[in-house]
Amino acid sequence: MMSSLDLRGRTLDVRFLRRALPRAEFDVTAALEQVRPICEDVEHRGAAALRDLGERFDGVRPTHLRVPRALLQSALDQLDPDLRAALEESIRRARIVHADQRRTDTSTQVVPGGTVTERWVPVDRVGLYVPGGLAVYPSSVIMNVVPAQLAEVGSLAVASPPQRENVGEFAGYPNPTILAACALLGVDEVYAVGGAQAVAMFAHGFVDDDPQWGEVDGEKVVCDPVSLVTGPGNIWVVAAKRLLKGLIGIDAEAGPTEIAILADDSADPDHVAADLVSQAEHDPLAASVLVTDSEELADATRRSLARRVPATKHSERVTEALEGTQSRIVLVDDVDAGLDVVNAYAAEHLEIQTRDAADVAARVRNAGAVFVGPHSPVSLGDYAAGSNHVLPTAGCACHSSGLSVQSFLRGIHVVDYDEPALRGVARHVVTLAQAEDLPAHGEAVTARFGDEVPS
Repeated sequence: MMSSLDLRGRTLDVRFLRRALPRAEFDVTAALEQVRPICEDVEHRGAAALRDLGERFDGVRPTHLRVPRALLQSALDQLDPDLRAALEESIRRARIVHADQRRTDTSTQVVPGGTVTERWVPVDRVGLYVPGGLAVYPSSVIMNVVPAQLAEVGSLAVASPPQRENVGEFAGYPNPTILAACALLGVDEVYAVGGAQAVAMFAHGFVDDDPQWGEVDGEKVVCDPVSLVTGPGNIWVVAAKRLLKGLIGIDAEAGPTEIAILADDSADPDHVAADLVSQAEHDPLAASVLVTDSEELADATRRSLARRVPATKHSERVTEALEGTQSRIVLVDDVDAGLDVVNAYAAEHLEIQTRDAADVAARVRNAGAVFVGPHSPVSLGDYAAGSNHVLPTAGCACHSSGLSVQSFLRGIHVVDYDEPALRGVARHVVTLAQAEDLPAHGEAVTARFGDEVPS
């Protein structure tokens, strides 16, 4: 079911590990040229291109590009009560955690009369992407919207692809559960647009001049360009993010999901197997990696997988993921060596199932999120831990963070010096300007003191 990679007795330096550890084949560079004409089509033809692309890629022509507010409320009214309760609890917990991430302005007096203040200012407008391919992700609505709202972003828009399976009033629109989650969160600007074209829509905006479908809720549909696009998606979404980065900010180039589990012989193999399967069911390219110093645990995990995989709903998808080149059981000499491996791998999700799990987890340097002990499975974080599940993949956790309130804020330095404070540092500014052969920089200071360097 899962191949092994035996690293026992090897010198585990970062260069070797980056070559040796498994990764999904996810060629964003190759996808760039395929999404370029899509994004250019949206830029030039706007709403007409979005309708055509929805029909081409999603198999359904959106009725209205913007979802009517009444339909959002209808989706919420029809939501299963148990599912509504689960979503509400997920929202409540996410708000508790993300509320503590809010930044406060900091003012520093450098010298008397001279201060530098760092102000934390939210971006003006964000586009939040919610995928709708192999699975439905109302949880991703929560994970994108909650930190943006707590950052006090002034304008939020959500995009999710129209679903060909929808019937009745929801025909031509995103999955009703996605719409209900938006309604729960008070988001009423929702678009039936998916894939690379959704990213292009957010980047360029559009005005819908269609005489029949271009008006929703009594108003012409106008999507203003955004400053930032966040949210996971397939390779086409990632490629569009890369192509348009600069025109828009992006959270990350999130690829296929990953789980790494660092475990010793104290771990329960059924727990380990269940957690490997839980991420493998996302996508055939999903990565499931077990790092252990126990051959007995590795063998017991394989036996558990042999029982669990045929019995799970998406067994074909899970089998493909577990047998892919991106998934492995990695054997190491000890837990310390295992830490070297997982720190080099920098997994999106990292579980620690060892003795003294909290102490081991404290030594993790690179991971999108860390799940400690036998009762903190990744699926808890996916839905209701309060943490965010929009996380860096493909090793990017060594330099990037998951989505948070901070993702929607910018730090702006505000410099406020009075005349004596500027006089006190003027000579140093002039000296540095001359050293860099930028004399006009110095003259901008001396102009305030009769074109002389103040003493």
